[in-house]
Amino acid sequence: MAIFKLQIALPDRPGSLGAVASAIGFAGGDIRSLVTISSEDGKGIDDITVAIPGTDPTDLLEVLNAIGGVEVRSIEPAN
Repeated sequence: MAIFKLQIALPDRPGSLGAVASAIGFAGGDIRSLVTISSEDGKGIDDITVAIPGTDPTDLLEVLNAIGGVEVRSIEPAN
């Protein structure tokens, strides 16, 4: 498994984080940590550390980007 740190922006409304968590699970990922950074302009900003099978996060990014209103702002390998 590879571990990545993502920063995401998502709509600041009930159910948005649940949709993101479900999508991560659908892509085979396991959330290792989640930190809410801020809420700005109707969006929540979160840092999420995720373990995924293999080393390529493409599937994870595709699943997250398919959720309406979710933006992956950055992704980088976690140490």
